[in-house]
Amino acid sequence: MVGDEIDADVVEAPEGWSVERRSRYTPADRSREMEYVAYRHESGDLRVRVAPASIDGEDRPGYAITTTAFPGLEFAESATIRYVLRFERCDELARRFMTLFEAQYDGPDAFDDALAYATDRVRVSAAEDRPADLDLESVDEYSSQ
Repeated sequence: MVGDEIDADVVEAPEGWSVERRSRYTPADRSREMEYVAYRHESGDLRVRVAPASIDGEDRPGYAITTTAFPGLEFAESATIRYVLRFERCDELARRFMTLFEAQYDGPDAFDDALAYATDRVRVSAAEDRPADLDLESVDEYSSQ
């Protein structure tokens, strides 16, 4: 696997967050470059990771948004909240999660409620959820054939 660390300062994180690590690499068994980014909340109590779904042994394409509450501690808890095919879309949803979390977070007592609030609003739902650049007319034409 060939990888490049990307300067974390180049990428801006949402307010209240910082980029902990960002990299691009090409897996040995693939020709396409993959990306990885980990964000950390200013409290230090939450990490949000956007990484290939296969990084944790999942046999699926695309990327996953994974949260880790209390990273680095013995009682850390990780949960994958969303799978998306494209890195850009996954990162967009992770940023939405971070913004929602930050809006609800009001200190350690509000941590669990803020985490649940953001998670519920970023998980897949029955509602329409498409990238802003998706042309629905071409999808409708294709599906009616």
